[in-house]
Amino acid sequence: MSIDLANFAKDKGVKYFMISYTDLFGGQRAKLVPAQAIGDMQVEGAGFAGFATWLDLTPAHPDMLAVPDSNSVIQLPWKPEVAWVAADCMMEDAPVAQAPRNVLSSIIAEAAKDGLHVKTGIEAEFFLLTPDGEQISDEYDIAAKPCYDQQAVMRRYDVIAEICDYMLELGWGPYQNDHEDANGQFEMNWEFDNVLNTADKHSFFKFMTKSVAEKHGFRATFMPKPIEGLTGNGCHAHISVWDKDGKTNIFADDSMELGLSEQGRHFLGGIMKHASALAAITNPTVNSYKRINAPRTMSGATWAPNTVTWTGNNRTHMVRVPGPGRFELRLPDGAANPYLLQAVIIAAGLDGVRSKADPGKRHDIDMYAEGHKVRGAPKLPLNMLDALRAFDRDKGLKTALGDEFSTAYLKMKMQEWNSYVSHFSAWEKENTLDI
Repeated sequence: MSIDLANFAKDKGVKYFMISYTDLFGGQRAKLVPAQAIGDMQVEGAGFAGFATWLDLTPAHPDMLAVPDSNSVIQLPWKPEVAWVAADCMMEDAPVAQAPRNVLSSIIAEAAKDGLHVKTGIEAEFFLLTPDGEQISDEYDIAAKPCYDQQAVMRRYDVIAEICDYMLELGWGPYQNDHEDANGQFEMNWEFDNVLNTADKHSFFKFMTKSVAEKHGFRATFMPKPIEGLTGNGCHAHISVWDKDGKTNIFADDSMELGLSEQGRHFLGGIMKHASALAAITNPTVNSYKRINAPRTMSGATWAPNTVTWTGNNRTHMVRVPGPGRFELRLPDGAANPYLLQAVIIAAGLDGVRSKADPGKRHDIDMYAEGHKVRGAPKLPLNMLDALRAFDRDKGLKTALGDEFSTAYLKMKMQEWNSYVSHFSAWEKENTLDI
């Protein structure tokens, strides 16, 4: 049952609503709507010119209407007079098929036909930088192995605790916060949920983290590799599938290897089968491939995969099974679109279940030290162009995500790649000027 936003405003003292949607590149777009006008907006939606954002639309297209999903409404803990609400994009009374939240809703409905109800939790990593983004905000955060550094996390206590307090207030069930493996890097974890809720929370978390960081004079970034030589920002996803009532984990089977049921293995098989194409969504930027194909970092490990392998409780592989009834996909990075990340996980896994895909041999070696011993495992794409080409070749995955979305995504991401390769860099002059 949907929430009446006008009554929500009266009950909570809300003066404005941010009607928000996420475009193909992960950009969060919003209109600030006074509470007095929210009644009509809840029915009709807020009007946007889709061409003005990263969607494959033209100035000739009619208005795109962002219709708020009132069940997603969140009152901003740091500015309670404002509430944020995720919206579904519509045009001429039809869903905009390329809009990321619509893509996710569509694939959720498709999986439900097979009795699959996916739940995920994500591990969002970010850096706190100076406002210009040029350097780490904490000049004393210089340890060679800074992971879990208690002094460093306490020097940024005001930021981390404020964000965690807000998650507690919102009922998200946050359960741990730490300084991560790179200088200036942090991770905050909250309880897993159904994929649409997780995607909305992920989207809001990025907005909240950036807002709180700015309030304290810092800049939060989820960029995959913002600092050369340091570990990048991952966005690991923990995946399980439940029955319709959400009470029984159908990935769990104690009689099976690592406690992962036959259906869970097939879902994992789909992830392995589509991994190279998956990267175009889970690792969507030029910079993403500085993380998953990075040389050893200052801490001694990148903590990111570069080969399509899976394992038990071992962090050097693309997928690990840390316990019964779930597995962790370690491929995604901080640039992943919160909605498309969840959508592509379901699309790949659903195909695996339907085709009874085999995940292949489990490897338990240290992939960083002994990865050369693995024969036949595909390498992940070396760059964004390779990933886009792999996605374009994967007709099954493209169809599952929707032809309109896939065409728009490939078109706009190829434009981004072409913009990148046409850029002249200092490296080119430094290495070519005197040839």
